[in-house]
Amino acid sequence: MFDPTAMILADKATKHHVLSARPKARTTPDRPPRQRAESMRLRAATALRRLADRVEPRRAKTCVPAA
Repeated sequence: MFDPTAMILADKATKHHVLSARPKARTTPDRPPRQRAESMRLRAATALRRLADRVEPRRAKTCVPAA
């Protein structure tokens, strides 16, 4: 199948890749990590852990000396 859209996108990607090795190529500065995304990920992980504990609780750890 001939897909003109895929051909155009592949051509643009190839040009961008090839021209990125030139000495005067554009550079993009590194962005600092987003703090909001990190806190949202932590909240989601905490909520999922609590849900998992309710569905299948962990066994209580007992401190019994070995006989």
